[in-house]
Amino acid sequence: MNKFTVAGVAVACMITIGSGLPAARAQSQAGATGTEFVRMTPDTLKWVDYPGDGGPLGIKEALVYGDPAKPGLYIIRIKFPAHVMSRPHSHPETRIGTVITGTWWTGTGAKFDPASTTAVPTGGIMIHPAGKIHYDGAKDAETIVQLMGIGPTGKTNANPSDPGFSKQ
Repeated sequence: MNKFTVAGVAVACMITIGSGLPAARAQSQAGATGTEFVRMTPDTLKWVDYPGDGGPLGIKEALVYGDPAKPGLYIIRIKFPAHVMSRPHSHPETRIGTVITGTWWTGTGAKFDPASTTAVPTGGIMIHPAGKIHYDGAKDAETIVQLMGIGPTGKTNANPSDPGFSKQ
C-alpha cells in the first residue's frame, strides 16, 4: 500500500466518521440498509471482551463500522486498561490508529521493551504498515484507540510462544 492509498484510507475513514455512515452492528440491530444515517456516542458503543488472551486482562473492543474479518473498510475501538500491552506482532494490512483518550504507548520491532515505547497522546495518530512488527498499549491509565483498515485483518505474533498481551 503506497502513501497515496494510505492517505485515501485515512480520508475515507474521516468522511465515514464525520458523515455518520452506519456501523455493522447498528445496521443489523436497526435494519439499516447502508443508506441510512447512524449516529453513535461514546456511551452507546457496545464494548465486548477482546478475543483470546486479551479479554481476561480487561481489554475491550467495540465495532464501529464494517467487519474486520471480511473484505472492506473496518473501524474498531480498543480499550486498554492501565498496565496492559500487546506483545510484538504484525497485521497483513496497513492500520491507522487514532488515540481517543489517554496515551498510547507504542514500540516497534520484535524485542518487547515497554520502557523504550513512544507516547502517542490523545488526538495523535500512528500508521502501522502492513507486515511490520509492533507492540502497544497503556501504561499508567486506561487508553482507547480507534483502528481503521481494509479487511480482512489478522494478527501474527513475532514469537509464537509469547502470549498476545501481557500485564506490566
